Amino acid sequence: MAEKLDNFRADILVVDDEAPHAEAVAEGLARLKHNVQIVHSGDDAITRLKAEHFDVIVTDLVMGDERAGLAVLAAARKHSPGTEVILVTGHSAVDTCRSALQEGACDYIEKPLDLDELRVVVQRAAERTAQQRLIRELREHMDKHYGFEGIIGHSAGMVRILETVRRVARSNLPVLVQGESGTGKELIAYAIHNNSRRKNGRFVALNCAGLSETLLEDELFGHVKGAYTGATGDRKGRFEYADGGTIFLDEVGDMPAAMQAKLLRVLENGEVVRVGSNEPLHVDVRIISATNTNLEERVKQQRFREDLYFRLAGVTIRIPPLRDRREDIPQLIEHFIKLADDAHDTKVVGIAPEARRALMGFDWPGNVRQLRNVIENMVVLAGDGKLAVDDLPPEFRGVDQPVEQRAGALAGVSISQAEKQLISNTLKMVSSNRSQAAKILGIGERTLYRKIKEYGL
Repeated sequence: MAEKLDNFRADILVVDDEAPHAEAVAEGLARLKHNVQIVHSGDDAITRLKAEHFDVIVTDLVMGDERAGLAVLAAARKHSPGTEVILVTGHSAVDTCRSALQEGACDYIEKPLDLDELRVVVQRAAERTAQQRLIRELREHMDKHYGFEGIIGHSAGMVRILETVRRVARSNLPVLVQGESGTGKELIAYAIHNNSRRKNGRFVALNCAGLSETLLEDELFGHVKGAYTGATGDRKGRFEYADGGTIFLDEVGDMPAAMQAKLLRVLENGEVVRVGSNEPLHVDVRIISATNTNLEERVKQQRFREDLYFRLAGVTIRIPPLRDRREDIPQLIEHFIKLADDAHDTKVVGIAPEARRALMGFDWPGNVRQLRNVIENMVVLAGDGKLAVDDLPPEFRGVDQPVEQRAGALAGVSISQAEKQLISNTLKMVSSNRSQAAKILGIGERTLYRKIKEYGL
């Protein structure tokens, strides 16, 4: 995915009624190796937009008509919603451009142009369109062919996971999913199954944590009548039941040592033996396992068999904790609000910015599962309207920014130092996504860009 982004060549349209200025802009962008075209009026730009797609438009605001650039912006929103529009303006029209940001423009640049600044702004816009296009195409492909709904997130980490799922699903390799509790390991496992040639077979899940060796063996392999007191009939184990499909072994790192050896034999010869029987049964099952522990470390400690680890980890997918992909939290919030509304017949229509900031600033030890539970509780108790700070559970009150910025953390420093720290921490929180950072901070991208330059961030 990263390679695709690096090789992306954006289609850029430069709109300016002054030919020399348009040529200078196009020449300034040529160094980025994108495909740049020029038109000299807003009407020509609108005509082109109706006929073809552009990833980025750089348009002068005033071209004869004072609202020509805004007309181009409106046409882009109508005919090409994914296009990023950058306005070029004189100082006298800055207020108009600021208003245009609310109407969908991604940024504006004042004349006289600084070509270095122009390249940075355009490149950032081109990268956003590239990432959104790849995400959209991948999701459309998954939803159309495999029903891949349910995995939420546009962060770089989640995009890589989606791409890995797409690649490994068609194979028969065992997959090990690693991640903290609540990150969605079973959802990833089911997505792999549902994207595979086994999707018409069963997806059978078993949590290995807390089960004794005897109980776990019976669950996995089944038993025959008379195998032990109370075994009044034959019983299929999970492996038999999943024949032709996928078995998901959650918290496999907690499996007792003796069961690790028995599982290894199943992986090696594809045969299970029911408890109390001597007859092996052949099964055709793909294994996906998951753990919230470090299996490599357990192998070093001789608490997990090395040969079993290598068998299970044909492909390893590591799901980042929610605190490391905070830019996905707003999308997850909206998704969980809708789910809760549908489940409880409530009428919640969104969330206030300060409440969203509090949720984004929390460390989420329970990850996505904890976020979903919090949102569902808030929706049920609120009933309707927008979720506000008062709807947050008590432990979230006042957590409207990252830990480093909470009350008292910046006492005794200058306002400029506090602002620098605030911007720096917010950029870290959203993995340097300036568009998202600007929204969280409540300022325009243009203002944020100037602050970044001013503070050398």
